[in-house]
Amino acid sequence: MNDYQYDHQTVKGFIVSSIFWGVVGILIGLWISVQMWKPEFNVPPFFTFGRLRVVHTNSLAFGLGIGAIFGISYYIAMRLTKRPLVFPKLARFHLYLFNAAIALAALSLFAGMNQTLEYAELEWPLDIGVVILWVIFAVNIFGTIIKRKDEQMYISLWYIIATVIAVAVLYIVNNLAVPASLTKSYSLFAGVNSANVQWWYGHNAVGFVFTTPILAMFYYFLPKSTGLPIYSHRLSIIAFWSLVFAYLWTGAHHLVYTPLPDWIQTLAIVFTLFLIAPSWGSVINGYYTVGTDWNKMQTHYLTKFFILGITFYGLQTVQGPTQAIRVVSQLIHYTDWVPGHVHMGTMGWVTMTTAASIYYIIPKIYGTEIYSIKAANVHFWLVLIGQLMFSITMWITGIQQGALWKATNADGSLKYTFMEGLVKNYPFWQLRTVAGVIFTVGMLFFIYNISMTIRKGKALAASRA
Repeated sequence: MNDYQYDHQTVKGFIVSSIFWGVVGILIGLWISVQMWKPEFNVPPFFTFGRLRVVHTNSLAFGLGIGAIFGISYYIAMRLTKRPLVFPKLARFHLYLFNAAIALAALSLFAGMNQTLEYAELEWPLDIGVVILWVIFAVNIFGTIIKRKDEQMYISLWYIIATVIAVAVLYIVNNLAVPASLTKSYSLFAGVNSANVQWWYGHNAVGFVFTTPILAMFYYFLPKSTGLPIYSHRLSIIAFWSLVFAYLWTGAHHLVYTPLPDWIQTLAIVFTLFLIAPSWGSVINGYYTVGTDWNKMQTHYLTKFFILGITFYGLQTVQGPTQAIRVVSQLIHYTDWVPGHVHMGTMGWVTMTTAASIYYIIPKIYGTEIYSIKAANVHFWLVLIGQLMFSITMWITGIQQGALWKATNADGSLKYTFMEGLVKNYPFWQLRTVAGVIFTVGMLFFIYNISMTIRKGKALAASRA
C-alpha cells in the first residue's frame, strides 16, 4: 500500500497535535505545582489554581492522551486489518475538529465554565462536540475492522474496540444534563447518585483512556520494535476479558467512608482487588516476551520504555487495589498519596508507552531512522527519575498528611491545626516541582528528537524526488 492509502498525514497530524497539547498541559502542571507552595503565582481571575488545574488535567488526558490514542489507533488498525481507513477524508476532518474542540475546551475552562465533575468539566455544547468526535472515530475504526483482510483479530484490536465502546457509554451517561443556558447545565443526577455515577465514570475513564488503548499500543509495538513474538496471545485474550468485565464495577472505591451504601463500596473493593490478576497477565506477558532476550534492554532503546512502562502499570494495579481497602483508605484518602498514585500511571506507564510508540511510528512514516538514540536514552532516564521523585515525594506527603489529620490528644481534640499540617507539606511540594522540571526537560528531549526526525525524513524525501 502507498502512503496515501495508509493516510500517514492524519496519523502524523494527531501525533503532532497531541505533543502540542501535552506541552501546554505539562507547563500548566509545573505552574500549579509552584502555586501550592508559592501562592503569589495565583493570578486571578483566569490563572488561579482552581482554573489551571482543570485545564492541566483536560489538556493532558484529552489533548495529549486522546489525541495520541486517535492517531496511534488509526495506525494500528490499518496495519492489523491490512487495509486503509474506510473514510480517510472523515479521519482528516476528525483531526481538525479535535484540535478545535480542545482549544475551545481550554478557553471555556479558563473562563470558569465548569460542570464540577472530575474529568467531565466541559459544559454541554462541548460535550456534544466530544460525542461527535467519538462517533467519527468509532465509524472509522469499526468500518475498517469490519472490512479487514485477516479474519483473526490480534489483541490490540480488541483493546481498541473496548476503548471505543466503553468511553462512549461512560461519557454519555455521566454527562446527561439539563441545559440552563449556553454556558451552564445541571446534571440529571444529584447527591449520592451523582457521586456514584461520577466515579463510575471517573475511574473507568482512567481504565478506558489510560489503560485499554495504552495496552493496545504495548501489545502491538513491543513485538514490532523488538522483533520478539508476544509470549502468549491466549493469555492476552484472557487478561482482556477479565479486565473489561471487572473494571466497570470498581468506581465506588473512590467513595469509601462516604454516604454511599456499604454494599456498593464493598462490591467495588472486591472487583478492584480482582483487577490485579488481569493487569498482571499483561505484565507477565511483557516480561516473558522480552525474557527470551533480556539483552534488548541494553541494545534496543525502545525496549526499556515498554518494559518500564508495563512495570509501572503493574505497580499501579497493586497500589490501586491496596489503597481501596478500607483500613488503608482511611489513612491516605484525600491526601497527596492519591496524586502520587495517579502520576505513577500517567508519567510512567502512559507517557513511556505512548512516547515509545511515537518513536516507532514517526521514522516508519518518513522512511528513516530516529534522529538520535542517545537523546531518546536521555529522555528515558530523565522521565524515569522525574516520575519516581514525583510519586515517592507525594506518597510520603500523603502518609504524613493522613497521620497528622488523624492525630488526637487525650481529650479527643485534634493534635495539629490545619496550618501546622500545611507548613509540613511545603518541602515535599517544592521537591514535586523539581521532579516536574526534570520530567519536563526529559520531554523536551523527546520533542526535539521527534521534530529532528521529521526534518530528517523530509530532507531524505526531497533528495529522492
